[in-house]
Amino acid sequence: MMKPINDRVVVKPAPANEKSQGGIIIPDTAKEKPQRGEIIAVGPGKDDVKMTVKKGDIVLYGKYAGQEINFEGIDYLIMKEDDILVILED
Repeated sequence: MMKPINDRVVVKPAPANEKSQGGIIIPDTAKEKPQRGEIIAVGPGKDDVKMTVKKGDIVLYGKYAGQEINFEGIDYLIMKEDDILVILED
């Protein structure tokens, strides 16, 4: 598994919608990048600042946040904790 450093986190993005609300199938080229995902791994923090998020949190992040990577056939985003906008709670 991946272990991020400093104030970085690994996020598994939620899947993009395959259909519109009206039932129209959306082609891959027209799908919007999801802005929601699950925290998979969290770095230790930086400069005596503790991390706010934890593994398993569902978060919303900015549209252009993070660096996309593919690890063992799965797409992830690596981003700084500052790129996360909110933690969604039940």
